[in-house]
Amino acid sequence: MSEQQSWHGTTILSVRKGNEVVVAGDGQVSLGPTVIKGNARKVRRIGQKGEIMVGFAGATADAFTLLERLEAKLDRHPGQTMRACVELAKDWRTDRYLRKLEAMMAVADKDVSLVLTGQGDVLEPEDGIIAIGSGGNYALSAARALIDMDMTAEEIARKAMAIAGEICVYTNGNVLLEKIELEDAK
Repeated sequence: MSEQQSWHGTTILSVRKGNEVVVAGDGQVSLGPTVIKGNARKVRRIGQKGEIMVGFAGATADAFTLLERLEAKLDRHPGQTMRACVELAKDWRTDRYLRKLEAMMAVADKDVSLVLTGQGDVLEPEDGIIAIGSGGNYALSAARALIDMDMTAEEIARKAMAIAGEICVYTNGNVLLEKIELEDAK
């Protein structure tokens, strides 16, 4: 009996440095060893004014289901990204339907960067760098190596994504990046 092929691939990276925060995602979607699409849009802006950036990895339908649920939580808790993410994570962990969803999300706004998982995790990195997906560890390593360089968050994200694309066969160089300029540098 042959194993059913599954959708693979994504690298999502978020970098917070100086007066900006960015979320970048590659565009490759693969089915087994075959590239199905090279320009998928895995990074979106949500919120009433597009003030929140979300990148997702995993099954596409599952990711969109979670994105819709996060938007509903944000409608209930406007301006409270952390609270909306915690509420989503609670539902994701306890709801039978949501528990079966196979995706992860990186969420960033002007104040906070978070990783959400199906295990009920809402994680805020100490260093302002988040990476998820098949090439996530490569992008994370590259971004951490570059964070102390004289580079902006966007420059770090683009370089780290290029490095991940050179190493991970499920990541390509077609990068979509969203950026928020922060009012006060941290």
